[in-house]
This record gives sequence, structure tokens and C-alpha cells, in this order.
Amino acid sequence: MIPVTPQPLLGVTWHGVGAFFAANCYAPQKYLKRWSWEIFWMVQAAWCWLLWPVIGALLTIPDLGRVLAEAPKDRMLWSFLLGIAYGVGGTAFNLSIRYIGFALTYSIAVGLSSVLGTLVPPLVRGQFGDLFAKAGSGWVFGGVAAGAIGIALCGMAGHLKEGDLRARAGTTGGFSMVKGLLLSLLAGVLSAVYGFALEVAVPIVDIAEKHGAGYWKGNVAYLFANTGAFVTALLYSLYLARKNRSFGELVRPAEGGSRSGLALNYVLAIATGSLWYGQFFFYNLGHVHLGKAFSFSSWAIHMILLVLFSNLVALGFREWRGCRGRTWLAVGAGVCVLCTAVLSLTYGNYLGQPPTP
Repeated sequence: MIPVTPQPLLGVTWHGVGAFFAANCYAPQKYLKRWSWEIFWMVQAAWCWLLWPVIGALLTIPDLGRVLAEAPKDRMLWSFLLGIAYGVGGTAFNLSIRYIGFALTYSIAVGLSSVLGTLVPPLVRGQFGDLFAKAGSGWVFGGVAAGAIGIALCGMAGHLKEGDLRARAGTTGGFSMVKGLLLSLLAGVLSAVYGFALEVAVPIVDIAEKHGAGYWKGNVAYLFANTGAFVTALLYSLYLARKNRSFGELVRPAEGGSRSGLALNYVLAIATGSLWYGQFFFYNLGHVHLGKAFSFSSWAIHMILLVLFSNLVALGFREWRGCRGRTWLAVGAGVCVLCTAVLSLTYGNYLGQPPTP
């Protein structure tokens, strides 16, 4: 067995790499041409939630066949089923954006997912009291709370930005608060389920560690959690493809398109799926290096860094250009609070580690 030494600062750094991948995973989608959304979603999902998890496990988990043979079958099934629910949350997230925009959807869904995905697992295990007794717990829980506030501030800033830009364009779009709110709440609850899907797979991860997987041990859990999400994405994509009669776009260019354009679309879809899987790959490294003292905080760290990098990337691409002063003030406050939350969580995890012998 390869020993795993907790290194909280390195763990947060790896979480940051994964969050940066997640913040940019939708970028290739901007360059798609003459391809239906459902066909794009089907191809990228195949790479993100099916092919890469299999490839990653084969490359990093020693004796994978024996690990799977020894793994408890009920844990495999539960992780897979919870992954299906997570896939439903992702679809609801995408639909919510149509009604209330990216910013409000992100603040509601990701904020809710961050809090639920972080706090519910230790509550279910009955460990909440023990966690408060550990050194550094105040910093960790304070960081979770600050992260939720920072996400809310960034969501408010994004909503103000969308209002500023709509006012300049003279259009209100298809805004519907009721539909968007219900969908974003559903997305937040079900997206948090992904943390549970990884949680129930812990006995399988422990078996992988016994077989020498070391820091890569968490990659085995993606074989179940991610494939569950793929089933949801595939079924929804097939439904839309049948409804819109777009199956042909898998093998031939859409009307007015070209063979080279179709090939480029495939490259962009694979890039999207690879970036999306990248967040899971580095999430595992971050989670393992964080240590076991406050391992439940991994989900909060990932979500907070995801929102932080998403806003920094948007600032870098000058997406906030032309906004009013109050909008800039809100996003500045949100970014500052998110940075504070990450520092608090990092310091709390550092304090919580057992002393080095």
C-alpha cells in the first residue's frame, strides 16, 4: 500500500486546477457551427462521463479487475443511481439558464449544491459533533459560510450585469423567474448528489488503495458515479434527437455545413468533455491530498473555486465591459469574499491535520 500524506495546501491547489478546467469547459461550445445541441451534448457526455473515467481508471488503478471483483456490489449500484440523479441536476441547470440567465442559475444552484453537498454527508454519518471538536473547525465552517455568501454576491453581480447588458441592447429575452427558480433549485439539490455518489463509493476507493492506487485511488469511483450521469445525458439527448430528427448530424454535416466543419465540431465536443472530466480528475487529487480531518469540505472548496475562476475568466475576457459601478462593486466584493473563504478553508484543514510524528 502506498502511504498518502495529507498536504492541505497542495490539496487546495489541485482543487483549483480542477475548478479552472470546469470554469472553461463550456468555452469550446462557443465555436460550434451547424450542430444541434443534443448531438453536441451526446458526444461530449460520452467522453466526460463514460470514456475518460474508464481510461483514467485503467491507467491509474492497479489490479482494476480484482478491485472491482472485491468491491461491494451495493455500493457500486448506489453510486451509479446517485450519478443518474446528478445527471438530472445538470440538465435542469442548463434549462434554468434559458429562463433566468447564467448568473442567477449559478448563484442559486451552485450555492445550494455547495452547502448541501458539504454539510449533509457528515450529518448523515452522525459526525457533525465530532467535527466541531476538531482543531480548525471554526475556520472550516466559517469558510463554507463565507463561500455561500461570496457565491450569492457573484450571482447578484451577474444578475445586475445581465440587466445592464439587456438595457443596452433594448431586450428582455425569455426571462421567467418562476420557471428558472424551480429549475435552479432542482439543479442545486440534485447536483449536490454527486458528492453523495462519491461518498457511498468510499469502500471501493479503500479497496483500490489497498491494491496500491495511492493518490489516484478516487478515480475508481468515477466508473460508477460518472456513468450514471452519462445514462441521463444519453437518454435526454436521444429524446431530443428523435424529437428534432437530428440523428443524421452524427455522421453527416447539417444543411449548409461541410465535412471539415463536422470534424471540427467533434474536436470541440471532445475538448469540452475532456475539460469537464479534468475537473473530476484533479478533484480526486485535491480530495486525497486534503487529508481526512475535514475531507467533507472538498466539495465546498471545489464549488467556491469554480465560481471564483468563472468570474475571473469573465473579467479577463472583458465580459463585464459597459456595466454600471454598482455591478462592478458587487463582483469585486464577491471575488474578495470567495478568496477569503478559500484561505479560511485551507487554514482550517491545515490546523486539523494530526501532528507529524
